[in-house]
Amino acid sequence: MEALQELASQLGDRLITAPESVAPYAVDSSRARPEGQALALVLAESTADVSAALGWADRHGVRVSVRGAGTGLTGGAMAYDGGLIVSLERMNRVLEVIPEDRLAVVQPGVITAELDSLVREQGLFFPPDPASARICTVGGNIATNAGGLRCVAHGVTSDAVAALEVVLADGRIMRTGARARKNVVGYDLTRLFIGSEGTLGVVTEATVRLKPVPAGTPRTFRASFPTIESAGAAVAEIVNGGFQPEVLELMDALSVEIIESFHQSGLVVPRGAMLVGQTVGERAAEHAERITARCLELGADDTEVSDTDALLEARRLSNPALTARGLKISCDIGVPISRLAEMFTGIERISAEHGLAVSSVAHAGDGNLHSTVESPDTEAGIAAADAVIDDITRLALALGGTISGEHGIGSVKHHELPWQLDAVALDVQRAIKTALDPNGTLTPGRAV
Repeated sequence: MEALQELASQLGDRLITAPESVAPYAVDSSRARPEGQALALVLAESTADVSAALGWADRHGVRVSVRGAGTGLTGGAMAYDGGLIVSLERMNRVLEVIPEDRLAVVQPGVITAELDSLVREQGLFFPPDPASARICTVGGNIATNAGGLRCVAHGVTSDAVAALEVVLADGRIMRTGARARKNVVGYDLTRLFIGSEGTLGVVTEATVRLKPVPAGTPRTFRASFPTIESAGAAVAEIVNGGFQPEVLELMDALSVEIIESFHQSGLVVPRGAMLVGQTVGERAAEHAERITARCLELGADDTEVSDTDALLEARRLSNPALTARGLKISCDIGVPISRLAEMFTGIERISAEHGLAVSSVAHAGDGNLHSTVESPDTEAGIAAADAVIDDITRLALALGGTISGEHGIGSVKHHELPWQLDAVALDVQRAIKTALDPNGTLTPGRAV
């Protein structure tokens, strides 16, 4: 506590020690639970605050967890016993918008959808579009290299970041990248920090790339299929066809049923699965009609095209709907588009073998699946659901995929790392971690 007074003298009322005030910041949206009670919470308002907190923790050997909006699904922001929590939620300002360069400079606590809404006033948009965009932060997107609904057309967060300001584990402040479109000076440290889940440094400012809003009225479309396999096969046809959508999502029948029971939107539960997507540009209506016509040729039961976002809004409700149903045992594997149908067939087989229902929603256009297991909220039920997730993850790897497409590793998936990374790759990653955090105080035991 004497050492803590040193930090209090620097931060004042931005350092919180009351357990009841600290507790809400000790968890994220995953099923993970804190290993004990955190020592204190820093409600950082500036880069200087973050620097002071990390430097103090490094000197005193105190483990640090970093938190944005707490929407993470892998336990990456869970507090450590006797640790320090650094919250970035108060660092929520858009510092600058530069329309002529299609750039914005933001603090990490800016809500993703709010940034997108702000720059649309100038005819631009922020490409990353996680399903949780209305509540997640740009800093959290950077920490996990989040993707989202528009991935199929615009890539992931790393494709939209030009430069960063980062506080290292010992409190030093550095800048990476540049505002220029092309920059090949030194190692690409910007991309090193993107997706590092707060283990190498804490992002306190980001210069992000924007794109012009497409002309015309967007069109959303739906195609319901008799089987999830046929929907998966249709995804490959659409992605490789001549009418590339900006969004292409998949929901299986169980997911649609759960969403409708959570919030009735008029969706008819399909026999197998439902594809939902959006086309943009001046020929959006024509392209949506062409895509749905092709879906009918590929076996869809029925289709529709709309000029509203109602179908996509239903897709965005999947996470809160699943949470309300008590489903938190999930994964976010990715597979090559050509293996999607095979992956879905395998998930159905694994579900039957374990006798547990599995719901799947997916950013189908880039092969990123989110499968969630229905199970009792008991120790035995969670263990059984985890076994299902492990089997699904191993299948994804066997099909040339990955254990995480966008949610990251955190603590929940840490045991899966050796399944994908060989010993040399793990050694190199951990060497990088040690080089930047030799005392192991910044988000230790997670991500790598």
